[in-house]
Amino acid sequence: MSNEEASKYPHSAISTWSGFVYQGKVALYHCLKLIHEGDSGFELQLDSTDDFAIYKDDKLVSAHQVKAKIGDYRSNYRDALKKSASLELDRVAGIKRYFHISQPINDHSDHVDDNGERVVFYPYGAVQHCELDKIEGLTKEIIKKIYTGQGVVFDDDLVDANYCLISDKISSQALVIHAKIQSEGDKQRRAAYEHRVSAASILSDVIDTNPYERKDYYAIELKVRLHSHLEERLAEFLPEMSDAAYERARRIYELIRSSEGGDFKILCQLMKPSEKFSRIQDSDIRNYSDLVHTIDAEPILKRLPHYLDRENKFYAPTALYLLDPKDKRYCTSDIISQIKGNDDLGRLLFEFNNLIAAKAVESFTVDTKYTNCFDESSPDDQARIDSHITKSLCISILTKDDAEARLK
Repeated sequence: MSNEEASKYPHSAISTWSGFVYQGKVALYHCLKLIHEGDSGFELQLDSTDDFAIYKDDKLVSAHQVKAKIGDYRSNYRDALKKSASLELDRVAGIKRYFHISQPINDHSDHVDDNGERVVFYPYGAVQHCELDKIEGLTKEIIKKIYTGQGVVFDDDLVDANYCLISDKISSQALVIHAKIQSEGDKQRRAAYEHRVSAASILSDVIDTNPYERKDYYAIELKVRLHSHLEERLAEFLPEMSDAAYERARRIYELIRSSEGGDFKILCQLMKPSEKFSRIQDSDIRNYSDLVHTIDAEPILKRLPHYLDRENKFYAPTALYLLDPKDKRYCTSDIISQIKGNDDLGRLLFEFNNLIAAKAVESFTVDTKYTNCFDESSPDDQARIDSHITKSLCISILTKDDAEARLK
């Protein structure tokens, strides 16, 4: 594409750390709000004309700029408001322009630019801001209203599940578009401009999806919740982080944000291998996050955060919390029990057989006597089975200190 052609397409909006996640959540809220109000003929565009934009019949209806955690004063947003009011490409005179902020400021009155364009601070009910931790609740309330209007029988679990799935879909698409624009430039900028999400597909994802029939539901849910926790943790500890700690936190965050569902199926099982594959508890997410951020070894950020020692043995951080001497016995029997009923877990533990506990009073070994975890579709594994060169699966459960000693 020539420079002249490229100039016809708006540049991608560059998001801040918090703003990028907030952007997808706000876009979903606004779209569902439009659907609830009876507007189902629009398309959502991400990360092109503005942070997000609404089109109808291929014409721009509203442009939305999203800012999170910028400041308490209107002056903090002066340049961004002026940019939002600018006349550029599809942003012609007279279109609706909205400005979304995550914290209250001293003046929420409309911005009227020198060019006559008006930028409105987006209203969330009686206020004109919405905190990062409130947008999810507001969105779920809209989903409930849509269900009621559509005659869908629902409970809070269904709302939570479908919010999780549609939110991940929107955020993941925004991430893919953003990453491609950064790496491939104008070609992908044009693709982002032209590729939009229809209101009908958003409504279908909310109405027609039965998450409990999807095997990857718990994995996607873990991704959303872990992603959110890592963002909150970064925001909380950023002022006291060293540059090295910040860089690690950001790389872990980026891995979680860009990982596919299959990687989270692995993480779901390895985070608490002593328990049945199901919803990971909030306390486990906190314990896991604290471990990967504080262990004195650089993680390999591929598939899931893990470590490799000099003998090329793999170590996986977990949320195992074993502070009572009796926990050792229970953990051993529980892991063996789970392996017997879950071949996938067994295969994973042959690869990651050194597990780092979030907290443990001592390191210990689990000898499972289990040897049937090979993938029979693999010629190498099948050869070992046929020749009886198999060994039982022994799993090391390590304290953080012992793991760090091995990984030095």
